[in-house]
Amino acid sequence: MKPEISIEFFPPQTPEGVDKLRIVRTELAPLKPSFFSVTFGAGGSTRERTFSVVKEIAAEGFAAAPHLSCIGSTRASIREILSEYKAAGIRRIVALRGDLPSGMAETGEFRYANELVEFIRAETGDWFSLEVAAYPEWHPQARSPKDDLDAFVRKVKAGANSAITQYFYNADAYFSFVEEARARGADLPIVPGIMPIVGFTKLARFSDACGAEIPRWMRKKFESFGDDADSIRAFGLDVVTELCERLLKGGAPGLHFYSMNQSALTTEICKRLG
Repeated sequence: MKPEISIEFFPPQTPEGVDKLRIVRTELAPLKPSFFSVTFGAGGSTRERTFSVVKEIAAEGFAAAPHLSCIGSTRASIREILSEYKAAGIRRIVALRGDLPSGMAETGEFRYANELVEFIRAETGDWFSLEVAAYPEWHPQARSPKDDLDAFVRKVKAGANSAITQYFYNADAYFSFVEEARARGADLPIVPGIMPIVGFTKLARFSDACGAEIPRWMRKKFESFGDDADSIRAFGLDVVTELCERLLKGGAPGLHFYSMNQSALTTEICKRLG
C-alpha cells in the first residue's frame, strides 16, 4: 500500500500571501495529498483566516483539515466553530491544546487536548475524523516522559482517529515512541511530522523552543556551511529524504509535511522517495 502524505499550511497574513499560497497548492496538488491542514493561532487569533483558507481548499476539491486549539476558548466558541466547519462539509479536524496567547493568564474552559477531543465527540459524534498531536521527543512542558505518554493515551481514549507528530530528525525517537504508545493500548496510526530544511539559523532557534532535537552531527555540518545557502539546502534535502526512507521502511503509515507555505522542498523529497 502506498503511504499517504498530508501537507500543512499556516493562514497567510496578507493578500499577497493568500495569492502565493494558491500557487503553492497547485504546485503540490500532483502529490495527491490525502489532506491539507491549516494551523490556528494561539487563542484562536487566526480563526477567520484559518476558516477562509480551509473553505478555499475544500472548494478546490481537496480534503481540508483545520487545526483547532482549545486554550483560551469557551465551549460556546468551539461549538460555533464546529458548526461552521460541519456546514462547510469539513470532515477532519486537528484537535490541539495550543499555546496560551502572551499576556493571557487564564486557560479558558479547556485545559488539555483530551477535553477538546471529548467535547467534539459529544457535540458531533463521528462526523469528524480527529487528528491529535504526538511528541516523540516529549512535549517541552511535560514533567516527564511518562506524563507526556499518559497525556497522549488520554487523547487517544477520548476518541482520536490518528496522530501527527512534532517534527524530529532522530528516527529512533519516533520508533521508540510508537512502541511505547502501542504497549499502552494506543493502537492508531501515528504519522511522523516532517520539516524540510530551508535554512539552518531559523530552524535551530525554532527547534530549541519546541523541543525538537537537531542531532549534534547535523548541527556541526550545517554550521560548517556558514552562509552557503545551496550547500545547506542540498544537505538538508539529503538528510530529510533519508529520514523519510527510514521511517517508511520501519512501518510509518505516511508522512505529514510542515511546508511553511512553500512547495519546492516537499515536492523534491517526494520525488526522491518515488
